[in-house]
Amino acid sequence: MADVEIHPSLLKRKIIHFDMDAFYASVEVRHRPELAGKPIVVGGSPQSRAVVCTASYEARKFGVRSAMPCSQAARLCPEAIFLEPDFKKYKQASQEIHAIFARFTERIEPLSLDEAYLDVTGHVEGLLATAIARKIQNAIQSELRLSGSAGVAPNKLVAKIASDFHKPAGITVVLPEQVQRFMENLPLRRIHGIGPASEKRLEEVGLRQCRDVWAWSRDRLDAELGSMGAWLYERSRGIDTREVEAHRERKSLGREETFAHDKIDKQELLLALREMSEEVASALESRALSGRTITLKVKYADFSRCTRSLTLNGATHDATEILKTAAELLEDTEVGTRKVRLIGVSVSNLQGKDAVESSAVLHDRGEVLRL
Repeated sequence: MADVEIHPSLLKRKIIHFDMDAFYASVEVRHRPELAGKPIVVGGSPQSRAVVCTASYEARKFGVRSAMPCSQAARLCPEAIFLEPDFKKYKQASQEIHAIFARFTERIEPLSLDEAYLDVTGHVEGLLATAIARKIQNAIQSELRLSGSAGVAPNKLVAKIASDFHKPAGITVVLPEQVQRFMENLPLRRIHGIGPASEKRLEEVGLRQCRDVWAWSRDRLDAELGSMGAWLYERSRGIDTREVEAHRERKSLGREETFAHDKIDKQELLLALREMSEEVASALESRALSGRTITLKVKYADFSRCTRSLTLNGATHDATEILKTAAELLEDTEVGTRKVRLIGVSVSNLQGKDAVESSAVLHDRGEVLRL
C-alpha cells in the first residue's frame, strides 16, 4: 500500500495499552509456585454455577475461556485445577503494577485490575514509547514475577487491539504510517465497542472487515447505520481522538449474585435485593458518592436477561430507597413466573467528590468481578 495518507490525529500521541497475561491465574501461581505449568481455572467449583474469571494458558489450549461456565471448562480440561477467586489479592497486585506504570507517566487510565492505557507522549527522559513498554514489562517480570503484554500505537483504539496480538509477554508496535495497513484486514469485531449484536447487524449489510467499510461513503454509512455510521467510518480507519483520562468518572456501582439454584419465589429474591441494596449503599457512603439512577438486572434460567431502570428526582445512597426502587422495578419483570439465575442492583448517574473511577460490581458469587 503505497503513499498512505496519515490522519493528523495519528501524529500527536504515543499510547501504550498494557494488558496483563492470564492475570488472576498468574497471581495464584506467584503465591503457589507448585501450580506453575499446570492448567488453572480461576472462577470456582465446576460443581457450582461459577463462571471462569480467567484461565492459565495451559488451560486455554483445551478451549477454556473467560465467562465460560466452570462445569463446561471441567469437561474440556478434566485435569484443570479450579480455584476460588481472591480479589483482595488481585487488587493488591494491581496496585503494585500501577506503581510501576507511575514511574514512567502520570497519565494512566485504568480499565480494570489488569489493563490500562498510558500516555507517554513527550516523555521527560526522551525514551521511545517502545522502550518504555519494554522497561515496564521487564520491571513487572523481575519485581513482581508477573507477565504482561503491550500495544504501542498513536491512539487508544489501535494500542488496545495491538496488545492482544503477541500474548503472552509480547509487544506489538504500530507506527502512524502503519495504522491503515494494520486495520485493513481486521474483523470489525476486533474494534472495541462492536459486540455480537452489532457484528451481526454489520454482516447483514456486507461489512465484515475494516476494509469493507472503506468502500462506503459517510452518507451511505449514516443512512444504513444511523449514529453508528460516523463512528465506524473513523474506527475502521484506525482514527481515534480520545485522550487518555487520568481520572475516569465512576459510571455505576452495584452488586449482583448468581444463585446456586434457580429461584422463582419473589420473596426470596426480595431478600437477596435487600442484602445487595445495603452493600451498595454502604459502598456509596464510604466513597462519598450518591446516585440518581437505580437499575435492576435479571438473568433468567435460559440465560435471557432484562434490565429495568428508574431515575430519581434526587441522588441517594440510602439502602431503603435503593431497595424500594429495585422492588418496584422487579414488578415490571417476569419474576414469579420464570425461574431466575442471577439478580443484581446498581446505582449510576453518580455524584460526589470521589467519583473518579470506572464502573464496578462489588461482589458476585458467579459472575466476573469488575473493578
